[in-house]
Amino acid sequence: MSENINVEVVYALPHQQTLLKLAVPPGTTAQDAVMVSGILEKYPEIDLSKTRLGIFGKLTKPDAVLRELDRVEIYRPLLADPKEVRRRRA
Repeated sequence: MSENINVEVVYALPHQQTLLKLAVPPGTTAQDAVMVSGILEKYPEIDLSKTRLGIFGKLTKPDAVLRELDRVEIYRPLLADPKEVRRRRA
């Protein structure tokens, strides 16, 4: 019987950040961790079918298998296109 691995699930709003620490079985995916974390109940606006996930700042697929101490990040949609903002400033 294998031991659980420790991971974190994080979601950041402009003025509030939530970090949840979990112990999950080996083979757990990024999406699985988000679902078991309970964060979807706290933030019902998160739509996993449209939301992108990352691990330590790098985009990842929802079915990516997690490793010990991975941090799953839930990304919010951009409010403005960064290229467009830079062009307006120039």
